Amino acid sequence: MSRYLHPEVETLPRSRLEALQLELLRKQVERLYHQSAFYRERWAGIPREIRGLEDLARFPLITKADLRQEQQTHPPLGRYTLVPPEGWQEYHPSSGTTGFPVGTVWSRKDAENIAEVTARTLFGFGLRPGDVLLNGFSYGLWVAGMAVHYAAAKLGIFILPVGAGQTERHLELMARFRPKALTATPSFGLYLAEALRARGMDSPLAIGAFGGEAGTENPATRRRLEEALGIRAYDYYGLAEMGPTFAAECEAQAGLHFAEDHYLVEVVDPETKEPLPEGKMGVLVLTHLTREATPLVRYYTGDLAVLTKEPCSCGRTHLRALGGILGRADDLVVYRGAKFYPTQVEQVVRAFPELSSEYRIEVVEEGGVARQVTVVAELAQQREDAEGLAKALQGRLKEALGVTPEVRLEAPGTLERTAFKAKRVVRYVRA
Repeated sequence: MSRYLHPEVETLPRSRLEALQLELLRKQVERLYHQSAFYRERWAGIPREIRGLEDLARFPLITKADLRQEQQTHPPLGRYTLVPPEGWQEYHPSSGTTGFPVGTVWSRKDAENIAEVTARTLFGFGLRPGDVLLNGFSYGLWVAGMAVHYAAAKLGIFILPVGAGQTERHLELMARFRPKALTATPSFGLYLAEALRARGMDSPLAIGAFGGEAGTENPATRRRLEEALGIRAYDYYGLAEMGPTFAAECEAQAGLHFAEDHYLVEVVDPETKEPLPEGKMGVLVLTHLTREATPLVRYYTGDLAVLTKEPCSCGRTHLRALGGILGRADDLVVYRGAKFYPTQVEQVVRAFPELSSEYRIEVVEEGGVARQVTVVAELAQQREDAEGLAKALQGRLKEALGVTPEVRLEAPGTLERTAFKAKRVVRYVRA
């Protein structure tokens, strides 16, 4: 049985793949210049002729703040929304919890493309017609649950459309229908594992695909997910403005494959915003090659990644983000001359079997400078040697981060669990 849903696309030689990208990029740029005042204004004075993919670097980056301002000034969806309302199929806002929500519209063709790309990823995880999928991604306005639902239906998979949260319902349906696969955030996957253990239930799952936050490719997190749920845990990536589920691991579990026939992927230096070569960590910048309704060119995601075009053992040729999403550029903690991201703390905390999977990083700032950093972790069960465990954790953190944070261990079950994106860095401003 083939490991590819569409081998003619997924294994396309890179020279042909990049030629396809160049053709699509040229068409998209011309379309946007002629039809969108938003892009004409941003690209004023920039030569539109694109001889190679590297010419895209001439064009300015677009941020979420740019989109928010555009939609506020030109409601409801800004001047980069090109399909007229009669061609709209669905509306999905960004999942941010602050500020004016940035809205995205899918045309009917966009929805078809999203379902097709997502179906590829589900097939790559090992799902086949007749399998049962427990969909723990959010439904409704939030985007990933819908994409996975459409793709699963396209493949003939039986869907349990629970959505995020509703832990008891997840457990009930796991016992009743014995699903093969789960889609959810890694935080919720770990919480479900806790709930299963607490009730003495076994996991029927064989596959878990986890997105919405970084961490699945973190070795300690992957190990916890796989051991606790009895699965192979795969990383998943997407974002509302670009597409919900367009990058995913294959069976090799060796990085996120991007759907490069629909998206052009770059990384840039977070400070200079200049493009970085393959193998260097930077912020992902994404361009829609086929999006009709709300196309974006050079969207600055804020997500950190390292890209490679090296062939994958699975045979797919689309580039990969090694180690998945490595964090958020704005989650960087600078403390006493050291710089680190929450995923580095996660790797240390989750390597301790005496601790639960939950953690927080409390940062006290004064004058824009971090004066105190405390890693808050949670005991898996009450123990008498908590003080010694805290010292051991602090020592491992010092080795990993190059700086010594404070450590506080909380009682089991103290830290909040979430089915959504876990907030790992909590900042306090001292007057």
